[in-house]
Amino acid sequence: MTDRGLFTEGRSAEVVIDSLGADTDPRLRQILTSLIQHLHDFVKDVQLTESEWEKGIEFLTRTGHTCNDVRQEFILLSDVLGVSMLVETINHRALDHATEQTVLGPFHMVDSPPRELGDTIALDDGGEPCLVTGQVRSADGTPLAGASVDVWQANAEGFYDVQQPGIQPELNLRGLFTTDDEGKFWFRSIVPRYYPIPDDGPVGELLAITGRHPNRPAHVHFIVTAPGHEPVTTHLFVDGTPYIDSDVVFGVKESLIREFPVVDDPERARELGFDNPFRTVHFDVTLLESEVREAAGL
Repeated sequence: MTDRGLFTEGRSAEVVIDSLGADTDPRLRQILTSLIQHLHDFVKDVQLTESEWEKGIEFLTRTGHTCNDVRQEFILLSDVLGVSMLVETINHRALDHATEQTVLGPFHMVDSPPRELGDTIALDDGGEPCLVTGQVRSADGTPLAGASVDVWQANAEGFYDVQQPGIQPELNLRGLFTTDDEGKFWFRSIVPRYYPIPDDGPVGELLAITGRHPNRPAHVHFIVTAPGHEPVTTHLFVDGTPYIDSDVVFGVKESLIREFPVVDDPERARELGFDNPFRTVHFDVTLLESEVREAAGL
């Protein structure tokens, strides 16, 4: 009997890996080789049945069909399996002096509109008014003038504007700000609410059958960039919010949690156009110089 290198249970991964062409990009070869090996090991470990394989294919197919211009079900799947946070953690593990990163999330689906410092991003009524302030600095403490601060959040009912077209104003609770000469930014908003990720699709079914809730704690999203520095994608979490210790996408980090204290100051409230009392929060962001990341080999 000749060894033709045919597919067998014992040599399954080896045969598939050997089929990769000689001109395959080296990094792609590395990734696919590991993926094939782990995938075949998984199938053998759990002794996957044909019906289970069919259900898995059907689940992934429905996940793809659920994606549209304002919903990315595959990102949700990656999030709830902890893969998104793992990728973030691996890629930023050595950036000790920068603000910690967390997941992008599935709702950064539209460009935030440029706004002036002090503008409100809350375009409809509802929610507790809140003044958000902060400063963007380099790791050595130098204020970063002209940094870009992109923010977006859910409303007081826990929905993003793209989830409620025709109900919320377009581009509600989104804004793109530029820091002043001292690297400072400030804007008016509302205190966000905790909310469930979209759970009416395949990912929601997966959570339900595994006894997991679909909820995220209240937070504001930030993407902060400045020339010559590594960008930061992060969240500002509301201290004391429900689910702060059981975020469905595992995105909470202790350094990103802030109190949102109540301010009782009628004069200041009038200046801001707020009812009194109102809430406030301060969130500084530290960016690492790009050359530092390069020196670390990242």
